[in-house]
Amino acid sequence: MAAVYDRVALIGLGLIAGSMSLAMREAGLAGEIVGYARSPETRDTAREIGLVDHVTDSIAEAVSGADLVVLAVPVGAMGVVAEQIAPHLMPGATLTDVGSVKQAVIEAVLPHVPQDVHFIPGHPLAGTEHSGPRSGFAGLFRQRWWLLTPPEGTDPGAVERLAGLIRAMGANVEQMDAPHHDLVLAVTSHTPHLIAYTMVGVADHIKRITESEVVKYSAAGFRDFTRIAASDPTMWRDVFLQNKEAVLDILGRFTEELFVLQRAIRMGDGAHLHEYFTRTRAIRRGIIEAGQDTSAPDFGRGQGAPAGPRKDG
Repeated sequence: MAAVYDRVALIGLGLIAGSMSLAMREAGLAGEIVGYARSPETRDTAREIGLVDHVTDSIAEAVSGADLVVLAVPVGAMGVVAEQIAPHLMPGATLTDVGSVKQAVIEAVLPHVPQDVHFIPGHPLAGTEHSGPRSGFAGLFRQRWWLLTPPEGTDPGAVERLAGLIRAMGANVEQMDAPHHDLVLAVTSHTPHLIAYTMVGVADHIKRITESEVVKYSAAGFRDFTRIAASDPTMWRDVFLQNKEAVLDILGRFTEELFVLQRAIRMGDGAHLHEYFTRTRAIRRGIIEAGQDTSAPDFGRGQGAPAGPRKDG
């Protein structure tokens, strides 16, 4: 396939950026891929494994001459990074990101974007609990959704060009406005992560259950919680702080539902529990039918990808 962009600059060299590089290389989608990471250790590792064509030691050098720049850093750092790269962005270039929150990223980044640069925020709903430059793999985005939230007035041609790159990496593309994105992700990703962190924390605090028992007797449900709770703490700290209104809204609704179930259990209301579980079970079937997971006992993990949940599904 012909290259979609001549020079792609990846700012941040973790799971998503690494997987993008490998996917673009596999399909010949970029003339050159350069990368930069704040940590010298990360840059050294990326060089050692050949993650990109060239690793730079300065962020300005990385973005210079790039017609696509991807911000793959924690959402809390997006504004600072945008300010650093703004004077070095090439006119006509596209700037995108892969953050799990969109409205806060737009508010932090857009004021720094030159008028002759196309800013198209994005979010791939794909990932694992692994992080770092060694964690990426080319198939990460296949059959996953990649959401774009371009601000009003964004050049449609620039949006379609970026969407074409994303589709060529195997993902499905959809556009939505940023506030709706943040509400959807609060339901499908952010609040479930918070609940997983909480459940693992509860197990840690119950002194009647030893740590060895938690590890030895973990049933499938708790194991899934621990996979989610193993996700990058810096990224998730920023997600909750940057999307707090939507998360608190959904968390409040979750708490109300939990009180209803508590009452049903206390009152021995088996009919209510059965009806509730039957309804929620249908959502799992819908996810499988939509091709976003499999009915295999291992949830489709271990099929050429590192084990673990979708990072921001």
